[in-house]
Amino acid sequence: MTDLYWLPLDDGLGQTLKDLQQAGTATWRELVACAGSRLDFVQTNKLDRIVRQRFPAGPPPEVGAQDRLRLAVLGSSTTDHLLPGLRVGALRRGLWLDLWQGDYGLYFSQLADPPEALRAFAPTSVLLTLDSRHLAAGLDLRAGEAAARDHLRWTVDRLRQAWRMAREKLGAGVLQQTLLPVLPGLVGSNEHRLAGSPAAFVNALNEALRAAADEERVDLVAIDQQCARYGLAAWYDPRLWHRAKQEIAPGATPLYGDLVARLLAAKAGRSRKCLVLDLDNTLWGGVIGDDGLERIVLGQGHAVGEAYVDLQIAVRALAQRGVILAVCSKNDEANAWLPFDSHPEMVLKRGDIACFVANWNDKAANLREIAARLNIGIDSLVFLDDNPFERNLVRRELPEVAVPEVPDDAAFYAQTLADAGYFESTSLSEEDFARGAQYQANAQRSSALAEHSDMAGYLASLDMRLLWSPFDELNLTRIVQLTNKTNQFNLTTRRTTEEEVRARMAAPDKLTLQFRLLDRFGDNGIIALVEGSLAGDTLTVDSWLMSCRVLKREVERATLQVLAEEAKRMGATRLVGLYRPTAKNAMVADHYRTLGFTHLSDDAEGGSAWTLHLQDLVPADLPLQITRT
Repeated sequence: MTDLYWLPLDDGLGQTLKDLQQAGTATWRELVACAGSRLDFVQTNKLDRIVRQRFPAGPPPEVGAQDRLRLAVLGSSTTDHLLPGLRVGALRRGLWLDLWQGDYGLYFSQLADPPEALRAFAPTSVLLTLDSRHLAAGLDLRAGEAAARDHLRWTVDRLRQAWRMAREKLGAGVLQQTLLPVLPGLVGSNEHRLAGSPAAFVNALNEALRAAADEERVDLVAIDQQCARYGLAAWYDPRLWHRAKQEIAPGATPLYGDLVARLLAAKAGRSRKCLVLDLDNTLWGGVIGDDGLERIVLGQGHAVGEAYVDLQIAVRALAQRGVILAVCSKNDEANAWLPFDSHPEMVLKRGDIACFVANWNDKAANLREIAARLNIGIDSLVFLDDNPFERNLVRRELPEVAVPEVPDDAAFYAQTLADAGYFESTSLSEEDFARGAQYQANAQRSSALAEHSDMAGYLASLDMRLLWSPFDELNLTRIVQLTNKTNQFNLTTRRTTEEEVRARMAAPDKLTLQFRLLDRFGDNGIIALVEGSLAGDTLTVDSWLMSCRVLKREVERATLQVLAEEAKRMGATRLVGLYRPTAKNAMVADHYRTLGFTHLSDDAEGGSAWTLHLQDLVPADLPLQITRT
């Protein structure tokens, strides 16, 4: 089973696609909505044709530059049938994906000496889809264990070389597909004891790929894990291999495209951030308001109760790796809190929940309230609810919210969340593990604000310290992550890679600044990044972004003071700030005006340039201490 079962099944989808194709006037929003349904291979291909016919010259204006991706697909077998699934997987996430397909089997030579068409395409990422027979070729069954190890080492080194060429010659990130176990065994359960076994080699290569990919900063498309989940027959048809050299069966291509799109979306900062949970019959069986604490179904010794415990264990693990948890329940708030505080089998506790909304309002309105309280986009939310009426209501009212179609049995809830891949990540930093505590501290700050009658008194009470330094290797993962994920307070929304950041760190004409904010409630982590380029006496601010968690705390003015002092140190006498509009960063359109910059110019895309002579900057009296670390 490789169908996208967590997506809602639309019985009228076939007619909808037919109508959209005949009308020829489908909107981008309508096409994204179709991609959010459970599509099979045929429907995926049809939707892909409709999109390309509707927008033959490229994406519509509402798709911002940061949501337009370019992927080069290079393989050792047939890849034509993969392309619609890749484009539709991106469409499902509101992304436009342009594809460049390499010539059959020529992936290595086209990376060693990229053709002009590939260079002109300028891929943001390269996908290497290599088949098992190709990589296992040359094994000698009789050569012995040492020869098998040498062949494995040679193969991994060859792949490392391909990855490096993709980065160095094309400036692209790399996605490497793992191998399907399509080669038959020769021994049986102890296949690994036959050194030259092709089946054993494929298994060993998949493990070696993981270690090498970590070292080379390459992201894996782990189809071997999917094969273990769904079975080889769901992914591979030997008849199609021999007829068309298709290693991945057409029926699996919608899921394959979704797996690749998850990684591309994660690298573009489009993974979800917050899991919002219903309570009754979602986190426990029964209705707390009717059944009371003693009679809800939860805990060991009861098959259904154990399923809810397993879900809570999985949810808490997500929180520990950085997913924000919230509650949205139709309930009396006091009753809703009871299991968190008093039930002995409850895994999730009050302290795990960053935002708790329990009332009798409709859930769409409450989800808007949760996004507002957490200061995140509505498209950052995943809503888990057992009730199909509530799921459909939220999908209709808030199509930006991801709402998995969960099975009737709670035993499948945790696996459904995992299979859906909403929280895909290509890297994790220490700050990810601290995110839950940071949002809890934000709730405490909100309570403290309510205790003060004026903002100045509140800010003074926080005992804030702003720590800054140039970019460094220690925080490089977080710097790249924040750059690629921040959308709202982001003046230019420029995406980047670790290699690009390292190059700017080493360049004498580049300024890089990172800021961390601490207060009496805790460490907010790295909350702002600024990058600039010096030319003559002018430092141009290429990128300025901040976490929305620290808005209205005078961090912007403090950041400007540090920026100005560092610009002076480099020999600049003025700053030029750039604003590039996107679908999400309208909140900072007047950022530079607010800070005292003078308007310089506008461009055809709605962007603007602003200037500030450093001699005109008067240091502000700020409610925080600024320290270089």
